Amino acid sequence: MRDPAGSRLPYRPREPDVDGGTVSGVCQGTLGELYQGPSRVGADPGIAVVSFPVDRHAWVYFTPRTAAGPPPHAPPLGKKSAEAARLFLDHYGLTLPPGDWHTHSELPVGVGMASSTADIVATLRCLFRVFSLPYDTEVIRGVLARIERSDSVFLDEFALYLSGRHRVVRRLGPDVGFHTAYVTEPGTVDTAAVTPLLLDHYRRRGEEYQRCLTDLVKGFDSGDPAAVARAATVSAALSQEVLPKATFGSLQAHRERFGADGVFVAHTGCLAGYLFASRPGAQVKSDLSAFFRSIGHQCTFAQGGYG
Repeated sequence: MRDPAGSRLPYRPREPDVDGGTVSGVCQGTLGELYQGPSRVGADPGIAVVSFPVDRHAWVYFTPRTAAGPPPHAPPLGKKSAEAARLFLDHYGLTLPPGDWHTHSELPVGVGMASSTADIVATLRCLFRVFSLPYDTEVIRGVLARIERSDSVFLDEFALYLSGRHRVVRRLGPDVGFHTAYVTEPGTVDTAAVTPLLLDHYRRRGEEYQRCLTDLVKGFDSGDPAAVARAATVSAALSQEVLPKATFGSLQAHRERFGADGVFVAHTGCLAGYLFASRPGAQVKSDLSAFFRSIGHQCTFAQGGYG
């Protein structure tokens, strides 16, 4: 059997490893992106992202059912996660044993936290464990390519990633991390609906995006979070021209007051916030909370990245 990406599989089907009871798969979400824009790869560049992982997660559990009768009441897998499970089982030529799925997520839907992709990846990671198969990011990528445009949350490092083509252009390493203070603005964004607007914007501002991306990659290569934060701020500012955030202007105007290294957004979402290379102290957190409340929002603090 061929995998979702089209290559022939090296694995033999195995019996599920369910003796230990409940099995779990976990995947982090994102706080939007440190960069979203064009990537000059090939004659027809696609939308490239450097996703900004956050310490918020989606969980998927599978519990084998040994007793007869109806399963306990639990939310089923979502439509995309169920499709991912089907593709995984077809890929390996496996049959799922009787059992029950349970899910939990800290990631709101439609705001730019990669909730859908995280659900899918958590489901696949759970299945890798159910069948004691080695974790394979190419299988993850292949399944995602059959379902949706995605973020690179299945990796354990930053990457420049073509989200529509499911291609890793360049790995950027796990050494950079930030503390964040952010808000979620009202509403949701339909990424598919705004894609034509984004592509037209990227064509108009291609040179600015290329300089931004060059500076971002240099920051990662040198392990300089302040440089990464500056480039992320430029990417966020460029995004304002096509998908503006209501709070962005206030964030920019007060950034130096709070000692933030930069501003980030969910480019096709509803998040906006500050990047700090060092953890802000209690007084700064209090001042940040009061500031965000003054502009009509509750502030949330979270750690982003890997370093």
